[in-house]
Amino acid sequence: MRARGLRNLRAVLAPVASGMCVMAAAAAVLVPALVHETGPAGPVRHGASAPAAPHRAPRPVAAPAAAKCTAQNAAESLRPSSDDGAAVSRIKEKGQLVVGVDQNTYRWGYRDPATGKLAGFDIDLVWAIARDILGPHPDVVFKAVPTAQRVPALQRHSVDMVVRTMTINCARKAQVAFSTAYFQAGQQVLAPKASKIKAFDDSLRGKRVCTAAGSTGESELRAQRHGASVLTVPNQLDCLVRLQLGEADAVVTDNALAAAQAAQDPTVELKGRPFTDEPYGVAMNQDDTDLVRRVNKVLDDYRDGGSDSPWMRAYRKWLRADLPGISGPPSPEYSD
Repeated sequence: MRARGLRNLRAVLAPVASGMCVMAAAAAVLVPALVHETGPAGPVRHGASAPAAPHRAPRPVAAPAAAKCTAQNAAESLRPSSDDGAAVSRIKEKGQLVVGVDQNTYRWGYRDPATGKLAGFDIDLVWAIARDILGPHPDVVFKAVPTAQRVPALQRHSVDMVVRTMTINCARKAQVAFSTAYFQAGQQVLAPKASKIKAFDDSLRGKRVCTAAGSTGESELRAQRHGASVLTVPNQLDCLVRLQLGEADAVVTDNALAAAQAAQDPTVELKGRPFTDEPYGVAMNQDDTDLVRRVNKVLDDYRDGGSDSPWMRAYRKWLRADLPGISGPPSPEYSD
């Protein structure tokens, strides 16, 4: 299914040349590190005025025995359940859900200049999870988490979960737990339209290629850099800024993110085709198996409804303009 989902995405992705207005990338970087919000109709408080309640030490929960992780089964997760276990009860006792997100990625997790609030495909999913656990007007604390800090934040329990275009793979599953996949992407090259760079190949030789530290793009470049020099930055949007400033020649990132960056800057485009399989999942602490099952139940409901499912409505609202032709979410895969 993952291979079929990737072929579907590869088939519909073409170099993006959007006529949309270019967002001010530098301004997008300058956002608060913490945003505290209640339900969409409720009040919004920012920064230090809305401290997150301290997490209690997690009670260990035995995870079921799982088969050795491979590229073929990496996206498998625990079967869904609406039962309250230790982790879900902890969130309910606090009365708030603390989520690590991106605040700088257009269409996925960014600050809408019209409202001043966080918005995007990932943010819509956070609200769906929060409403399921905490009710119709949930209290959510959004924490901006750099790419390389997603896993440490979960291991410290400084966040309950990370919803931040995070690829499910075996290296990460050795450190954190994942939901089933909620989106299918792949690594691809982003470069100026006028560039002679053609794809993730030897046309990168001698070029400066930017990627986010701790990302799967960095792992791919470390394994095979095609003669390029690698520049790492905390967040993917920083790579677009480096590209615009002439400090980088290309970017390697998920094509879903690259398409959003091309929508911000119509002078750049996707080059070649996706060269990896990148299923996105909601990441959680490995001890929080009941929370994993609860999120998978939410995702089941989120996918349900065909063309009018919450997933499809979010896709049409946020992603279809840049990633046209996707017919539905990836199907869930389970390990138990």
